[in-house]
Amino acid sequence: MKSLGVPTLVGIPFDACSSYLRGAGDAPPKIREALRCYASNSWSETGVDLGAEGAYEDVGDIDLIESKAGGRDPFAKIEAAVAALIEQGKRPVSLGGDHSITFPIVKAFARHYRELTIFLFDAHPDLYDEFEGSRLSHACPFARIMEAKLAKRLVQVGIRTMNGHCREQSRRFGVEVIEMRSLPAYDRLKAAGPVYVSFDMDVLDPAFAPGVSHREPGGMSVREAIAHLHAIAGTIVGADVVEYNPGQDVAGVTATAAAKILKEILGKMIQEPLP
Repeated sequence: MKSLGVPTLVGIPFDACSSYLRGAGDAPPKIREALRCYASNSWSETGVDLGAEGAYEDVGDIDLIESKAGGRDPFAKIEAAVAALIEQGKRPVSLGGDHSITFPIVKAFARHYRELTIFLFDAHPDLYDEFEGSRLSHACPFARIMEAKLAKRLVQVGIRTMNGHCREQSRRFGVEVIEMRSLPAYDRLKAAGPVYVSFDMDVLDPAFAPGVSHREPGGMSVREAIAHLHAIAGTIVGADVVEYNPGQDVAGVTATAAAKILKEILGKMIQEPLP
């Protein structure tokens, strides 16, 4: 496996494939603001100081407004931007945006990493073959990823909206589904080889994260989510935090939770550098 450098934040302000509410495209600057807020410190719970010089980088947001105005495919722009970061020896950590962005992101990773394992934290399996006439909806990215064979394993954690179609899709693609009612599941978060972590904020119970477009009661607490992130065994080469909708937030509670999750993902990536 190619040796990579520090984790690198990149904002992807895109929510055009959201099926219910727009607003997730406004999330990247809000997550950054919460991450750097003086109300907390820069240390992860695993003992990593994210405030240390060079701990991580931030390359800002991808300009998707220009792409749209020029008639260019935003997914192609996302894939190219993430691929360029990987080629520069960085480990992209993307701030969404709706969950549709994970498809072009993983396409970029698949160019460089075979045998990729994806650990998805989500209330929804996002395995629809198509949703409301779109195969690129934020309800479909993992169907696109698995049918294109971009990952060898997909492990979904915290699922609590599984319907008949998505259950059939999970069997079709060999997805390892860990429903919310089956948690904790620390022992199932082990992988040999490269790992990609996709964290949808609606995996958290709305009591902890009201600022999402699709609230689904009965979810994880922030503590449960952190415990499962810390339990991941494998080499994390990239990640995303998606589906935070600032327009649905209450007193910045979800922004703070997103920043906390991001801090722990970054801390784990820094604590366990690539060989």
